[in-house]
Amino acid sequence: MHTAAEATDVVELILRDHRRMEELFRALRNVQADRAGALQEFAALLVAHATAEESEVYPAMRRDRNVDNEDVEHSVHEHTEGHEALLALLEVRDTTSKEWDEKLEELVTAVNHHTDEEERTLLNDARESITLERRAELGMAFEAARAKQLAADCGNPEHLRRLVDAR
Repeated sequence: MHTAAEATDVVELILRDHRRMEELFRALRNVQADRAGALQEFAALLVAHATAEESEVYPAMRRDRNVDNEDVEHSVHEHTEGHEALLALLEVRDTTSKEWDEKLEELVTAVNHHTDEEERTLLNDARESITLERRAELGMAFEAARAKQLAADCGNPEHLRRLVDAR
């Protein structure tokens, strides 16, 4: 049985999103899948996830003296790289083209690199230095920020272009 704090642990919520992204990557690779639909879901999830991390989770991590601020800044930079790769894939119209496969590979590489590093550094730092109760508070804030982004259609190409251009 999970406590309320465990159910909203920001680490677990972030990991849940990472696993969903992996599932969507499998759909994006599958020529028989609804690639356009999977891409739309992926775009919204990636942007909402990154935005919620940057607005709610990373500031708390920056304040924790046991968390390496360089890792936080590196993660923000990797979010930008992921957004740029996502925008490039969103601009490909033919989901059966060689260009689609190339842009998808670039996106998968950028996002998988980021999730791997984040899971080995920042999320382990959070497990070790942030209490479960505080992680639950951060989880609730993360979920609320993520939901707000999803409700605002954050994965649309115009919004994504503004995000990329603002960096």
